[in-house]
Order: sequence, then C-alpha cells, then structure tokens
Amino acid sequence: MKKNFTLLSFIMVFWFVISFITNILGPLIPDIIKNFNLNHLAMAGFIPTSFFIAYAIMSIPAGIMIDKIGDKKVLFIGFLMPFCGTIMFACFPSYGMLLASCFIIGLGMAMLQTVLNPLQRVAGGEENYAFVAELAQFVFGIASFISPLVYIYLVKELNPKIYIQGNNLFIDLLAKLTPPQLPWVSLYWLFAIIILLMLFAVIFMRIPHIKLTDEEKGGSKSSYIKLFKKKKVWLFFLGIFAYVSTEQGIANFMTTFLERYHNIDPQLEGAKAVSHFWGLMTVGCVVGMILLKLYDCRKVLLGSGILSTIFLLLALFGCKSIAIIAFPTIGFCISVMYSIVFSLALNSVSKNHGSFAGILCSGIVGGAGGPLLVSAIADITNLRIGMLFILVFILYITSIGIWARPLIDNKTIKLKELFKKS
Repeated sequence: MKKNFTLLSFIMVFWFVISFITNILGPLIPDIIKNFNLNHLAMAGFIPTSFFIAYAIMSIPAGIMIDKIGDKKVLFIGFLMPFCGTIMFACFPSYGMLLASCFIIGLGMAMLQTVLNPLQRVAGGEENYAFVAELAQFVFGIASFISPLVYIYLVKELNPKIYIQGNNLFIDLLAKLTPPQLPWVSLYWLFAIIILLMLFAVIFMRIPHIKLTDEEKGGSKSSYIKLFKKKKVWLFFLGIFAYVSTEQGIANFMTTFLERYHNIDPQLEGAKAVSHFWGLMTVGCVVGMILLKLYDCRKVLLGSGILSTIFLLLALFGCKSIAIIAFPTIGFCISVMYSIVFSLALNSVSKNHGSFAGILCSGIVGGAGGPLLVSAIADITNLRIGMLFILVFILYITSIGIWARPLIDNKTIKLKELFKKS
C-alpha cells in the first residue's frame, strides 16, 4: 500500500489541535471558580464532566455516522461542533454557557477521534500502524504541553495593568473581543480561529475510503452480550475508568491545589506545572516504549503504580518546592498505564476484540466521574482529601499488574539486543 504522507501530516495536525483544545481545562479551573463565583468545587468538577459525558454519548453514534454519510463529512462536522461551542462561549462567557460549550466540544471531539484512528492506519500503512499510533500520542502530548504556555502568554499580554495597545495586532484584536476582567476567554477566540482553519483544510483534503478490519469493527449485539457476562471485562473496563479518572483528576485540580495550599499563582507557576505534567507524560511514553521491550508489561505497570503512589503523596503532603515538582512527575509515572491496561485487556480474550475495544473506550467516561468525585469529596472535606481519593484509582490500576492473566505476553528482548545493530 502506498502511504499518503500528505494525509498523514494532516492527521497529525488534527491530533495536535484536538489535544491543544481539550487539555487546557486544568489551568482554567482557578479562573473559572474566581470569575464565575463558584461556591462549591463540585461546580467546577461539572466542567470536565460535561465534556467527557458528551464523549461517551457520541462515540458509538459517530461510528454509525461514518457508515451512513462517509468519513469526510463526519470529520467536517467533528470540527464544526467545537467551532460552534468555542464561539458560543467566547461571545457569551458565563458558567452555564461554558458547560454547554464543553458538551458540544466533547461531541465533536468524539466524532473526530472515531474518524482519525482508522484513518491513520490507512494513511500510514497497516505495517506501520503501531508506529503511527505512537507518533500520534507523541504529537498529542506536545500539544498538551504547549497549550498552558499559550494560556500564560495571553493572560499576561491581556492583563489590563500591562496591556499596551499598538504593540501587537493580534493581541489588539483579542483585547477588543475579550472582556478585560476575563483575559483567559481569549483562548476560546484562538481556538475558534484554529478550528476554522481546520474546517477549510478538511474541505480541500482528499480522504481515501476506509475499510475497517475485523479487529476494528464493533461486532454483533450477541458479542457484546457475551462480553458483558465476563467478570474480567468489567474489571478491565474499571481499569480504563480509573486511569482517565487519575489523569483528569490531577490535571484539572493541580493548579487549584497549588494555589490553595502553597499560594502559587495559577496563571503562571500553576499553569506551568500543568504544562510540565503533560510534557513529562510525553517523555514517559518514550521511556515506556523502551521498558516494554525489556520487561513484562505487568511488571512495568506495578512499577508505574508504586512510583505514582509515592509522588501523589509527596505532591499532596510535601512542601511547596516538593509539590511543584511532584505533581508534574506523576504525569511521567502514569504515562504507560493506559496502553498497558488496554493491551492486557485485549490479550486476555481470544475473540470479539473489536467489541471489547469499544467497551474499553467507553471507560474514558472516567474523565467525567473522576473530577466530579474529587470535587464532591473536596466540598465535604477539603481539596487535599478529595485529591487523595485519586490514590484509590491508582491502587486499582496497580492491582491489574498482579491479577491479569493475558493469553499472550508482550514480547521482550535482552538489554544488549535492544541496542544491537540490525
């Protein structure tokens, strides 16, 4: 199969945009609480919940839409919905509109990911699918690292005490569109501009027909029923739920914790900590790829869980200098968890992998449940206790490394073979 490198480049840009937009909520939470006068942290927890609930709702219908109207139209609608969502909030910034915006953006992002996963297999060639998937994950991480830094820049430039008209035409434009007391809303105007460019890109790009393999197809109703009757299917589903709850629970409340317990400016050091969290997660993916070539994935998962537990406790109970390092380091520690749990799950059944993958993907709804649980517990007790509950998720993920019994183990080699020249 001839690889379509132009299409593959577009796909990587699309992944960058998806991550750039969806992983910015963490740094925004303190601003949202302050500017919209949220009396309960659970109200802030509803923001990521509205996004991930939409994600869970749209994933399966998006697959049906691809069969009915085609890949290109679904890709276009997938970008059109976030465009509408960002414009809505940018024009009418309020708490209620933010919830609606996140829900609409979530619907669109679910459609985009449903299209892009099989599309990148076609664009890169089936024999290169694993590499292309890792490349997409790397691009995803880079965008998550950059997004908070852009937030820092815009908030600083639009600060009424610092802003000087005439120094930067783009900043001047954002200043006219953004309320002076809500400089972070300028991000949504930037998102709208970026998504508009993506819409034009989709219009003019050529997309080949995607033929799903048996592994990518969802399967029949009977296959789902058979899987739902298996205990291990539910256990692995909870593993994915626990991972996304961990990732989003930390990313969304890290800046709020650092502000409340260590008086760290959420618009500067706090946002940088979130940026470093995603950056170190990207580095962790690269290190994880090497470790999985050397060791059984269950051992790697155990090590990841132990380190994540240690750094979470250090972040929550350590002093300011320790917390500012420990929180981002958790991103490095948990970076391998999702891929290991997913692979252990699929390698634990002999058939119906497509249906099982669909069930596992629905576990991403943990991005809704995790932050909501953390914020609800924090309202009853305090934020430290709320975030300590994340330890329950981490310990459950770690336990998978003990009880998982895959039918196929990951292939490993000796250290000297890893660096041997082919």
